[in-house]
Amino acid sequence: MTSVANSAARQAAQIRAHARRGLWRRATAAMGLNPDARRADARAALWAHGAQGEAATARLLAPLERAGWTIRHDLRLRGARWNVDTVLVSPCGTAVVVLDTKAWRKNWTTQLVRGRVHCRNQEAGEDRHEQVEKVAGYAQRIGRALELPGVQVLPLLVVHGSPVAGGCLAAQVQGVVGPVYVLSPSWLVSTMVRSAGAPDVRRAAAVTARVDRVLLPYRG
Repeated sequence: MTSVANSAARQAAQIRAHARRGLWRRATAAMGLNPDARRADARAALWAHGAQGEAATARLLAPLERAGWTIRHDLRLRGARWNVDTVLVSPCGTAVVVLDTKAWRKNWTTQLVRGRVHCRNQEAGEDRHEQVEKVAGYAQRIGRALELPGVQVLPLLVVHGSPVAGGCLAAQVQGVVGPVYVLSPSWLVSTMVRSAGAPDVRRAAAVTARVDRVLLPYRG
């Protein structure tokens, strides 16, 4: 099984540790007298929240490996500063899925508003479409780097915390052919299973080998 350790968890730990370097900083943080530590803890909490979402996605996806899917977590392109949370190779070897995990506001609904993805409640809303555009951009760049004719590289976003309206949104991104799907966790595995196609072990292995050559473990 692939590891659920992720860069978001490492980043949270590094932020907390950095604010507590040295005996004096550790002592004042323990007494609640270190404002840098308080600010760092607030930042680290956001990263830790994201890490929990990534770990939850990894647990949901793990059973797909028995069905022939190849799953890799926390990868980057050589020379890139950004990372992708999860990359999957379909059992048929005709699709690579670039999946990004988000943990958005609980009890706010993720929905389309005038064609853009928003996270909203009755009083307020936040435009989150930039996150959809980012994963679409990652998928495009990975597709160009893989250079695999006949293999689709598909962006996908899964949202924890915030309920996704209808369980699935089909968002449009300029310059991207076809929708970028935004899914609730409960839709994730069933969506992958329906899209799997007829298994082709040899082709899937060749695509996986290419993915492993082009994408590297992300160390932060």
